[in-house]
Amino acid sequence: MNSADLQHLAEEEQQRQQQLNLRLFLCYSTPCLSAGADLVKVALDELIAGLDEKQRPDLDIVATGCMGPCSRGPLLRVVERNGSEKIFEKVTPESVREIIGSFLADRAPSVEPLPADFAFFSRQTLIALENNGWVDPEQIVHSIARGAYNSLAHVLHEMTSEQVCSEITRSGLRGRGGGGYPAGVKWELVRKAQAERKFVVANGDEGDPGAYMDRTIMESDPHRVLEGMAIAGYAVGAEQGYIYVRGEYPLAAARLAKAIKDAERHGLLGSRVLDSSFNFRVDLRVGAGAFVCGEETALMTSIMGRRGQPVPRPPYPAQSGLWGLPTLINNVETFASVAPIMRHGAEWFAGFGTEKSKGTKVFALCGEVVNSGLIEVQMGTSLRDIVFEIGGGLPDGGTFKAAQTGGPSGGCIPAQHLDTPVDYESLQALGSIMGSGGLIVMNETSCMPDVAKFFMDFCMDESCGKCVPCRVGTVEMYELLQRITNGSAMDEDLQTLEELCHVVQETSLCGLGMTAPNPVLNTLQYFRDEYLAHIRDNQCPAGVCRLDQIPLLKLPEHAEQLAIFKEEP
Repeated sequence: MNSADLQHLAEEEQQRQQQLNLRLFLCYSTPCLSAGADLVKVALDELIAGLDEKQRPDLDIVATGCMGPCSRGPLLRVVERNGSEKIFEKVTPESVREIIGSFLADRAPSVEPLPADFAFFSRQTLIALENNGWVDPEQIVHSIARGAYNSLAHVLHEMTSEQVCSEITRSGLRGRGGGGYPAGVKWELVRKAQAERKFVVANGDEGDPGAYMDRTIMESDPHRVLEGMAIAGYAVGAEQGYIYVRGEYPLAAARLAKAIKDAERHGLLGSRVLDSSFNFRVDLRVGAGAFVCGEETALMTSIMGRRGQPVPRPPYPAQSGLWGLPTLINNVETFASVAPIMRHGAEWFAGFGTEKSKGTKVFALCGEVVNSGLIEVQMGTSLRDIVFEIGGGLPDGGTFKAAQTGGPSGGCIPAQHLDTPVDYESLQALGSIMGSGGLIVMNETSCMPDVAKFFMDFCMDESCGKCVPCRVGTVEMYELLQRITNGSAMDEDLQTLEELCHVVQETSLCGLGMTAPNPVLNTLQYFRDEYLAHIRDNQCPAGVCRLDQIPLLKLPEHAEQLAIFKEEP
């Protein structure tokens, strides 16, 4: 396939779609499937099968990826030939028959759609997620009709590798996996590296609690990721790519596998891509559920068939990565932003966001919020707008207490900082991080020492055990937090906890160990009074913790100080 063939295929599919009277887009991502979307799909198929043969060609059912408001699923978008669009929430096999029946009979449905100005949709800026909810991820022609691989064709036939790297640099795109490292700098380092072979790796091993941004992109628009990887391969001089997918994401892995095969069959991956001299193949690697494999050096060791453990840096992957060769590693969301940048230009992308944090960011908005789900907003959007405009505020009149960002490596942003712009620099100044994009909203019933203990329990369990500070330090920090939340801690324990946090930060081998103390230090910074209430007053202000230990357990644990128990009466 060449560029002209690609354009012809896109136009052919667009014309087919324009002839349809009704297009039915059913969300078929993991959240909606768990809410019964598969049963709704069966009901739709049965309904269409029962129609007159003259009516069937006028309808199209598209099983799409995520539409966004996951708490309202299953979701159904109905688009009429005149372009009018309605989205229905929490559809069931029964309600979907009424909805479609009303459109076929040209009458108003008894089921109310979401408002046309629903803030969850109207306040977002979609770049990485622009195709979500509009294409069947298992039908490559749907993606091609919406422009997939056009950017790759443009790059291969009209740009040099140096120009591509320059475009990414000028766009201001930063890695969306958590570190925020400038993508263009990394690409340029790999491009300039001298080696017989180079590699491109997409990191889809997100393991943060409450985070599912990468999973949704891989499930909903896999060709967007593949195109971004292919453009990166051309830019840095690599002919082999790997997508590393978390083991708990079977649907994402299955859809990626099919997308790779379809792209190869259409000449969009493999040898002589789009009738050029560029060769690029992509292989899928599925992890075994180790959180540490989200760290780039551990991920590479896992791809090479070894135990997933981090290794010291330098050298960095750009100089010595897979099999000791230059390797470009970016997060899935980062690659999903590449094709739009090549299509619209670096200045277009840099026009979104803030001075140092350009573009948009995808977040998994969850917790105590009315509209939980997947969102994409411009960098610099305030936390207040995210929670109360897009998220619809807290349910049942709850009071906002904090928002946890960055997963186990992040921190909690308290209510007094609700107007903080969400970008890399602002979150770091508050003692948190952007992370991969998890955003958990908490109300007044959340106990902050208990929240810190939850994340420390996660880090303790997921530590690979290679370095002592992380292997032992996370256990010791967890036990101190356990003492605080069960009422058996003393003031000295709080001091020991803080000292231990700094030791683990400064001496751990990899970024995961270095950032494990962040939730503790951050909650101590803003919610120290809750820690002191547990220790000194034997009370949990949020009413979460059971502080029912006997007072004697608060004695110091040093043998010489416990000698009183050994004295003869």
